[in-house]
Amino acid sequence: MKLKTGIVILFAGCYLTLSANPQADYEKANKAYMAGFYENAISIYERILENGIAAPDLYYNLGNAYFKIDDIPSAILNYERALKLDPGNEDYQYNLRVANNKIVDKIDVLPELFYIRWWKGLILLLSPDGWAKLALTTFTLIFVTIAGFLLSSRMWARKLIFSFGILLLLTNLISGIIAWQTYRDAKDQKTAIIFTPTLPVKSSPDESSIDLFVIHEGLKVTVIDRIGEWQEIRIANGSKGWIKAGQIKPI
Repeated sequence: MKLKTGIVILFAGCYLTLSANPQADYEKANKAYMAGFYENAISIYERILENGIAAPDLYYNLGNAYFKIDDIPSAILNYERALKLDPGNEDYQYNLRVANNKIVDKIDVLPELFYIRWWKGLILLLSPDGWAKLALTTFTLIFVTIAGFLLSSRMWARKLIFSFGILLLLTNLISGIIAWQTYRDAKDQKTAIIFTPTLPVKSSPDESSIDLFVIHEGLKVTVIDRIGEWQEIRIANGSKGWIKAGQIKPI
């Protein structure tokens, strides 16, 4: 019930700034979803995406529709795509956790170093657009601060402006790095979702090689290498192996 309420509330508030036709299609898909015509909603959402329009709410709504018809791998894929564009969104994170609870594989994640956890937590404070806007704003304010420093004749004012300028410079540097990183991550297609119900992972890119372990649909993996029709993947606990291409979809 909690999940359903969250979905309905978000659907009621999700509107994209699009041209007339995509906006009309988006609203039509939302109405189809709320009326229980989930496959119809999926068809419309997918058509919007095929036209080159992508937004986190669109992926999220599509994920919700797939979840309703029990297509868990597709739901997870679209929740992950939504989070790629808006990493700090708690609604996306919650529904992704719910969907992940329905898959077969429960993988223990390798512990991260404290500074990596801190950096990831910092990134989640703002959306990618928010970090880009902060970088642009602080960059502009740096020039205003320089002008104020040069024009000021009072020593105490110059010291204050100088300190403020250093703070702006540090903020601009951090926000610029995060904006670049989130943009790069949004374009990166190294992570993917398994779409084969049961998938043996091989020790080498060869059909005759031994099976290292077995994974199942819905699991998130990282592609670390490619050789011909084979892809080397890594799962969250660090285990690696080879699978044939065409069994995963990139996030």
